[in-house]
Amino acid sequence: MRVFKFGGASVKDAAGVKNLASIVGKAEGELVVVVSAMGKITNALEELIHLYVNKNDKKWEQLSAIKNYHTQIMEALFESSDPVFSEIDAMFFRIEDRLHRLPSLNFNFEYDQFIGYGELLSTKIVSAYLAKAGIKNKWIDIRFSLKTDDKWREANVDEELSAKLIRQEFSFSDVKIYLTQGFIGATNSDLTTSLGREGSDYTAAILGSILKAEKVEIWKDVPGILNADPQYFKNPVKIDEMSYREAVELTFFGAKVIHPKTIKPLYNNKIPLHVRSFIEPEAEGTIIGPEQDKEYANPIPVFVMKARQVLITLSQPDFSFMDEESLAWSFEIFQELGMKINLIQLSALNLSISIDVPEHGIMELIDKLSDQFEVKYNDGLSLITIRHYTAEAIKNEIGHRNVYVEQRTRRIARFLVKSDHK
Repeated sequence: MRVFKFGGASVKDAAGVKNLASIVGKAEGELVVVVSAMGKITNALEELIHLYVNKNDKKWEQLSAIKNYHTQIMEALFESSDPVFSEIDAMFFRIEDRLHRLPSLNFNFEYDQFIGYGELLSTKIVSAYLAKAGIKNKWIDIRFSLKTDDKWREANVDEELSAKLIRQEFSFSDVKIYLTQGFIGATNSDLTTSLGREGSDYTAAILGSILKAEKVEIWKDVPGILNADPQYFKNPVKIDEMSYREAVELTFFGAKVIHPKTIKPLYNNKIPLHVRSFIEPEAEGTIIGPEQDKEYANPIPVFVMKARQVLITLSQPDFSFMDEESLAWSFEIFQELGMKINLIQLSALNLSISIDVPEHGIMELIDKLSDQFEVKYNDGLSLITIRHYTAEAIKNEIGHRNVYVEQRTRRIARFLVKSDHK
């Protein structure tokens, strides 16, 4: 048994859905297919959520645009009489019904109740097209078997309960192909939760681990894992093999090729992860697995760009040392407000911290920190991490940049720099 995961780029249009069907149709044996929202629909739904929470009537225009996008894809795939049209209409009716309600004061809760519709819509369409193409499959609502806590937007999976329910649901007793959603789950009271952006990879890993898959395959629009994001760096090269450890390190630093939580469940069961191109399905891609878990004598430098960073520098107003008590107090504030820390630099009198630009709450953070510290703030920054760095790699990528913070260890060099891109 294998698990295939297809991201939004693979199903962004009718041609993409047909290509997915071609790949799935050629697969042998039992298969679980995990599919993300189509194209940039997650971004579009995020915009809808903001309009809804802010009680902006442009929400109806945004909803119409989302519906039209899916309708155009369906019209290119199905006859107008196909039942999938009414199924999709029913989903949009539920979204519309929720938009008529007054939003709660909990933004993250509202986010999760909307955002999963991207995956529900895409999987309904893909499942229907597979059936039309003669590929028998069963559509599964993952929310009934992947159970989580109520940490909205970053839910933690109840591993024991989810394992029991998933084994029951994905039994392969009546069908060889299951099709389901990534990224979402639900609480025990059936409130929708999400696993964090790009969480479909994590879903695939969970399913692969619980169902003891021989392999998990992630299909993307790149030939495999590259040593640099071509959006930010020139002349990236493909990495053919990678260890679990290397993959974890890169995802921790912000590499977007796979979700940060993906590796652990696969590592626990020694299940290989294969990153492949849906554009060139016959290409080898990149293998991450136990056989690759070894050290390399001369590894190539790997570059990770984490854009939209904020640097916050805290200073003791009375020239006191930045001691353990002060550190603990400041970290508690970041945790309380849900601010993920990406880089820390400590001196006798100063603590510098880099975080992602938050959607909201930055002024609240600064106000709270100002109760005890003098606070300086810089935005418009990017965090560049170079794993297996060389002097040449640093010179080529960092030499021309305005550096705010620099750190180096044996294998890793990190630079917080002024962004030279939007």
